[in-house]
Amino acid sequence: MRSIRRCLDDFPTLHQTVAGGRRLVYLDSAATAQKPYPVIEVVRRFYERDNANVHRGVHTLAERATEAYERARQAVARFIGAPDPACVIFVRGATEALNLVARSWAEPRLRPGDEIVLTLMEHHSNLVPWQMVAQATGAKLCYVDLLPDGTLDLESYDRLLGSGRVRIVTFTHQSNVLGTINPVREMVDRAHQVGAVVVLDGAQSVPHMPLDVKALGCDFLAFSGHKMMGPTGVGVLWGRRELLEEMPPLFGGGEMIREVYLDHATWNDVPYKFEAGTPPIAEAVGLGEAVTYLESLGMENVRAHEDEIAQYAVQRLRAFDDIRIYGPLAQPRGGVVSFNVEGVHPHDVATILDREGVAVRAGHHCALPLMRWLDVPATVRASFYVYNTAEDVDALVAALHSVRAIFSRVQK
Repeated sequence: MRSIRRCLDDFPTLHQTVAGGRRLVYLDSAATAQKPYPVIEVVRRFYERDNANVHRGVHTLAERATEAYERARQAVARFIGAPDPACVIFVRGATEALNLVARSWAEPRLRPGDEIVLTLMEHHSNLVPWQMVAQATGAKLCYVDLLPDGTLDLESYDRLLGSGRVRIVTFTHQSNVLGTINPVREMVDRAHQVGAVVVLDGAQSVPHMPLDVKALGCDFLAFSGHKMMGPTGVGVLWGRRELLEEMPPLFGGGEMIREVYLDHATWNDVPYKFEAGTPPIAEAVGLGEAVTYLESLGMENVRAHEDEIAQYAVQRLRAFDDIRIYGPLAQPRGGVVSFNVEGVHPHDVATILDREGVAVRAGHHCALPLMRWLDVPATVRASFYVYNTAEDVDALVAALHSVRAIFSRVQK
């Protein structure tokens, strides 16, 4: 098994200096993860040796490309514990996956007065598609409240489920702002008891922890490839086969058809009826290699490492009397730490950190309703992955001292 402690050597992007010769400290993996050499190499080799379209030709390159593409599908299925690779649909990302479920499964089934339950910690990709579906169908959006520590108020959840009108429950596995890890199995069981279908947003969990769709019990799972070391432009929707079979395709075109006549067409089997046109072939192959890379580290090890780094970061940041941390301070939480420095706008903090070689994200993190709940315009977010170390946290803390020093001078 590959050692997490030594995997930093696998990421070429991280071996550079920025900001006048400072070591790059990359703490923005919740936005996108860096790519290891094996992923970069497999994409390069695909274009150098195997590049062809899939499921169309009988020549050698077409067969190689198809084999690599389907091998990636099998790898993803294995990674999330899905027994049937055909239930893994390649899409452009988690956003497209969630839109696909909202438009293809939910919209034809919802009626005025039906309810969709979400949480206040959703990012826009798992919020706006449901707003659009609600507007189209007359369904009602209902939100699970949060407790002061940034965890879900499960009593609020139970009250919402008790209405008798809930058709869909959708929520993030891990908040991209708070780091909160939600109790998926418990929430799924309660949703199923009232007959609701559960759509799980795994954008921030699939890359960071062991996950098994059978154990979680959800009906759909959406996630992106680029947040788990794969290329951009590819993501996954997994769904229970009986639900996927019921869904019409969202996009029409090549590959998703079985027969086409002048006045109508019939659809291909799952998953191909959802993969119209030329799919993201090289990107899917790269995602398959990213899965293999993560498996070589061991997802239990990935989770333990990130937990250690995040807890260390929380501990160091709590030593500042002018820094407020958002989200739960205790376990379980993920490798995301959002905070603000008193009296300093988050964008100013991030700009100064960048000058010190520390890359973080500042903004609303595509979670404006959550920002309003927190009563802040934005936060600074440090997010960690397997290639981060305690020294990276120390670099963040040292750079925050620079923020404090600069603004102390400005305020005098």
